[in-house]
Amino acid sequence: MLSNGYVSGAFVNYFHRAAREGFFAPGRVNLIGEHIDYNGGYVFPYALHIGVHCAIAVRNDRALRLFSENYPDAGVREYDLDDLRFQGCWADYPVSVVKTLQALGYKPENGCDIFICADLPDGAGLSSSAALEVAFAKTLRRIFGFPLTDQEIAFIGKFAENHFIGVNCGIMDQFVSAMAQPDRALLLNTAALDYEYVPLKNAAVVVVNTGIRHALAASAYNTRRRECESACGAIGVSALCSLSPQEFDARSHLITDAVCRKRAHHAVYENDRVLRAADAMKQGDLARFGELMNESHASLKEDYEVSCEELDFLAETAQKMPGVYGARMTGGGFGGCTVNLVEPTAVKRFVSDIQAAYESRSGVRPDVYL
Repeated sequence: MLSNGYVSGAFVNYFHRAAREGFFAPGRVNLIGEHIDYNGGYVFPYALHIGVHCAIAVRNDRALRLFSENYPDAGVREYDLDDLRFQGCWADYPVSVVKTLQALGYKPENGCDIFICADLPDGAGLSSSAALEVAFAKTLRRIFGFPLTDQEIAFIGKFAENHFIGVNCGIMDQFVSAMAQPDRALLLNTAALDYEYVPLKNAAVVVVNTGIRHALAASAYNTRRRECESACGAIGVSALCSLSPQEFDARSHLITDAVCRKRAHHAVYENDRVLRAADAMKQGDLARFGELMNESHASLKEDYEVSCEELDFLAETAQKMPGVYGARMTGGGFGGCTVNLVEPTAVKRFVSDIQAAYESRSGVRPDVYL
């Protein structure tokens, strides 16, 4: 994780004055519960120690000037707070947050210089966009005194991504980035927004990056959501995850489109897996938790069809390795990362073996985040 001193020093380098504040929001890995936050299901994400950092200084005019160390070639992007127009670059994400705040009546009094850097890889399925939205919104909240709760910050990020960026995501990513606690997974009911923190004990979370970037707005992500909505209409429910597996099995014949039926099958059964996995975690049954992770990956591969060859190779290879409880793809899919639950004593060997296996297959040594 980058230090506050590094972030403050970098701000001075690019804007030639001191930053007033600095804020951080973590990325996340989802242990289980994929593609069901927009289906009213339970999810079980875990915050990472890496994420997005913001540093800010207020200006005396109405200019919003943003620089990202992760996109140095883009230079400083300048916007007018009174006439915000998207520029088709990374800075549209924080600008969409400003537009959402303005629509809610939270209007920055002055312009700002804002430096952003991330030790979270972009496009890896670890919620870099949500972390950016949350870090930026929390920064503006602090600077301008906006009376917003962390939960409201999460919804502002979701609204910005849904309505301005064009990714029809659910609430999970922004919620865990805004609400996370160290060393605890967050069991979230996305329908009612009830949540509880579940300690993660006697296991290591290891994330392996395929190096394949995904672009959700331009991918099949939004298509999957439409397919789930079609299945809801056929069955006559507002959210697929309101059904138990038994209820779904009794009514699935009403979904005449075979593809939509597969998508719905994943959503309903994935929701059930999350609840069973959370119980297993509370009881310390990591072997059972891992089995459910493996089942989740198979469902995402076969029913939801959001995996890819690289993700399948990493997950299925890891599942056979000693000391690995379970492995699955995480995030929106079509690239990105796998999440692996590993015995602490087996982590060093696992990292070495999985990197070697993937490099032998692809010629690329994958990044690993512990």
